[in-house]
Order: sequence, then C-alpha cells, then structure tokens
Amino acid sequence: MTKGWTITGIKWLVGMLLGMTCWMQAYAHGGLSMAEDMCKLTVGPYTMHFTGYQPESSQEQEFCEDIPNTGRTVVALDYIDEALRPLTTEVRIIRDTGAEPGEEGNLDEITVMHIPPKVYSNGSVTFEHTFPTEGDFVGLVTVRDNGIEHVSRFPFAVGTGGKFKMNMYFWPLLIIVIGGGYFFFASKSQKEKNT
Repeated sequence: MTKGWTITGIKWLVGMLLGMTCWMQAYAHGGLSMAEDMCKLTVGPYTMHFTGYQPESSQEQEFCEDIPNTGRTVVALDYIDEALRPLTTEVRIIRDTGAEPGEEGNLDEITVMHIPPKVYSNGSVTFEHTFPTEGDFVGLVTVRDNGIEHVSRFPFAVGTGGKFKMNMYFWPLLIIVIGGGYFFFASKSQKEKNT
C-alpha cells in the first residue's frame, strides 16, 4: 500500500512539474518562444525572428523576454515567412494594466510607443524606444492579411536586470510544496497504520 502512495505521489509531482514548466513558458513569453537558439514571435500563422538589445548597458547581448535595464532599447523583427513581405505590420507597446487581452479600453491612453501599419517589403521591422522607468509592459504586433487581423501579444518587464519575477514562480512552487507535503505525510501515515 505504501508503494502505491509513493508511485502516485511521484506521478503527481512529475505532472505538476511539467504543468508548471508549460505555465511559466506561457506566462513569460506570450507570443515569444525560443526555438533552434532563435527567439521567434508568432503572429497568427506567421513567424518573425525577434532580436532585442540595449547598446549602452548590455553591449551586443541579445534578449528575448524581459528587458534587463531601463534606457535605449533596439528591437528588430525579421520576417521568417516570406508571405509577410506584402502585408502591413503594426507595432505597439502599452503599459500593462492587468486587463484581459482586448479589454484594455482606449489603447492610445496607455500606449508608450506606436509604429502605424506599414508594408516592410525588405522583411525587417527595426525600431528603438527609450524606457525611462522600470515597469510592466505588453508588446502588440499586428499583421493584416486580406482584412484579417493577426495579433501577437507578449508581456514583458523592463528593469529586471535579468532576474526572474517572483510572482511568476510563487504559485506553481507553492502548489508543488503543498502537494509534496501532502504525499509525504500521507505516506508516513500509511506506514504507521501498517506497523
């Protein structure tokens, strides 16, 4: 009986760890993901190569997620799909208000940077923005394809210094600790009953 509790506990913990990993990736990246050592931005059926760096503070070190420092930041979006070249692309950075996607209200009121829709036939959108203060933001990249809008939304923080955000890890770790404690004490209680 004890062996059954242990196997069940291990299966549960492995499942929680896998679930937590997927949850953290979704929470952290939104439309951004790492694949083949390349940061990819998914916009509907299309993909772009995302590169960000801060020339003054981190030299040529690239980032894919959170921006390590405040200050001048350069971002390049290079089309991976050639089909993007004749389409319009719009880029917007807004303050993260905590609202659900699409429920932010008037975007102009919370926009910190906006590049209107334009065709980039060279296959590359490059822009820079100076972040004067730390904070949480959301990047929105919109591609319009024959009247259909594809929007990629990716939350990010500025001024993290490359550190992880505690609130991202707190709840999954708490669930694992509680679940591990439950199975530990259940197993111990079962052993005592068997003796």
